[in-house]
Amino acid sequence: MRLATWNINSVRLRLDLVLRLIAERQPDVICLQEIKCLDDQFPARALAEAGYPHQALYGFKGYHGVAILARHPFPAWERRDWCGRSDGRHLIAELPGGVLLHNFYIPAGGDEPDPAINDKFAHKLQFLDELAAWWPEVRAERPLIMVGDLNIAPLETDVWSHKQLLKVVSHTPVEVEKLTRVQQSIGWVDAVRHFVPPEEKIFSWWSYRARDWSESDRGRRLDHVWVTPELRPALRGAEIIRDARGWEPKPSDHVPVLVDLEIG
Repeated sequence: MRLATWNINSVRLRLDLVLRLIAERQPDVICLQEIKCLDDQFPARALAEAGYPHQALYGFKGYHGVAILARHPFPAWERRDWCGRSDGRHLIAELPGGVLLHNFYIPAGGDEPDPAINDKFAHKLQFLDELAAWWPEVRAERPLIMVGDLNIAPLETDVWSHKQLLKVVSHTPVEVEKLTRVQQSIGWVDAVRHFVPPEEKIFSWWSYRARDWSESDRGRRLDHVWVTPELRPALRGAEIIRDARGWEPKPSDHVPVLVDLEIG
């Protein structure tokens, strides 16, 4: 099974890019974040015609929103809310073989890394605390996959400059500590770092502000695929499609992350 996760930053605006991903990489399951549309505005027909008739949606007006697309039926799917808000950030789908797939869009957190003066950052920290407490409560004897734009680059090599980003939202010590707690809560395995050593820099996001994103290469790894330990032996490969940051006509600032697993 080839699984793709991608913060598409408006699926209607960038439908052609999703179709390009399908044509070039043929994923079996696609998880999208920031679809930025309501369910009835989602390009369901075009994606069904492209080979993904099985769709789970949690749309949200204007921003947020997540989707799961699959070539084969999933027996069940559901939405879940966090922090007392229904804002389109989490979908759960059952895959063949009983694997539960969780697609997340964790809050970005705004610009100021101080929860006392920035409600968006406070929301992000609350979300992470709730998530770390929730996983042990729901962990069952079945394999789990967690994907999405987690909006945190945890390792020093997940950012272009550890020193310069220590006070920048997405790489602050408090965010990294809380995401580490989430990861350790049930022993999640970072599927990409399973193949790429922690000493090697890898990114999945480059700002629109950069005049030449590739030349400056000031990236961050915000997009992740985690699996529970029993799926570690099933991991077969991983890829961050760096070139997608330059796909025309209007690239997302994130690129797709692919993981291959031998399951189902």
